[in-house]
Amino acid sequence: MIFAVPMMDERAAVMELWDAYDSKLNKIDGMTLIRGEEVPNGFFHLVSEIIVRHVDGTYLLMQREHGRHLGGMWEATAGGSALQGEDPLACALRELSEETGIKADKLTEVGRVLHHLHRSIYVDYLCETNIDKNSVVLQEGETSAYKWVSAEELRSMPREALATQRMLNFIEELN
Repeated sequence: MIFAVPMMDERAAVMELWDAYDSKLNKIDGMTLIRGEEVPNGFFHLVSEIIVRHVDGTYLLMQREHGRHLGGMWEATAGGSALQGEDPLACALRELSEETGIKADKLTEVGRVLHHLHRSIYVDYLCETNIDKNSVVLQEGETSAYKWVSAEELRSMPREALATQRMLNFIEELN
């Protein structure tokens, strides 16, 4: 009898390590968090998110891969968890490049959100760009589609289509 053994994705083989933070975004020296393990009470991990706005005023939406958490839903940000040793901006620049192919030289911080349930601190940035709108590169296994929408179109999307409502607050303030 022959069994097929699935190949392990290289990313899955590497343990992802995060720095631990207090609620004020102060790094806790000597404490390491591991992706997939519960973050202890009173500690947080860092997540950077990037809202991408084209110079024409439209926003980039990314559709999550269907087999993933919140699959098929649209996100108004690129982003993810900061790796050990990364500050919020370095994480944001890396995630933006990985998830969209956009190379930015300047991001503007637009807010921070402390999420006690997820034990996360979200640092949110705005990337203003004039890239060719057809040059967005999807990250395999993460995103399945993208589209550019006006702020009004984004506001009118049904709640069940959006991965999070939180970004709408930032977008409201940006317009």
